[in-house]
Amino acid sequence: MDNIKYAFYENSFNNFVVGYYDEKVVEFFLIDNYDKLSVKTKFSDYVANQIDEYFKKKRTVFNIPLLITGTVFQKKVYNALLNIAYGQTKSYKEIAIEIDNPKAYRAVGMANHNNPIALIIPCHRVIASSNKIGGYAYGLEMKNRLLNLEGFYL
Repeated sequence: MDNIKYAFYENSFNNFVVGYYDEKVVEFFLIDNYDKLSVKTKFSDYVANQIDEYFKKKRTVFNIPLLITGTVFQKKVYNALLNIAYGQTKSYKEIAIEIDNPKAYRAVGMANHNNPIALIIPCHRVIASSNKIGGYAYGLEMKNRLLNLEGFYL
């Protein structure tokens, strides 16, 4: 997809970038600074408003059109992640079982690490079977902040 537009938004919880194509989110990432062209539209503002509401604890469910990319396996993982409710967690193993691949819990972890639509596809809600926080592409501190925001404490 060559025509992805990116919009940078500043937020008191954490700044972020929305990558969108044809009024569907294809990328979302948390970032401190953004030095590229930021193209804001009504659609990107709509997405940013929902993210802002989430950070302010006024939203627990996103209503954002997504264009999920990745391998067949990754898409299965991402769709399973979308079913984890706000303030809840599942283990990597539980996700692997849910997608009918019970031994693929490490691959679930890698899919989470490569999640192009972080936060909206809530990979931060996946933890280790031992109730440890596990990994997160944006660091364990950010994962813990997001879980705490949702009222889940490890």
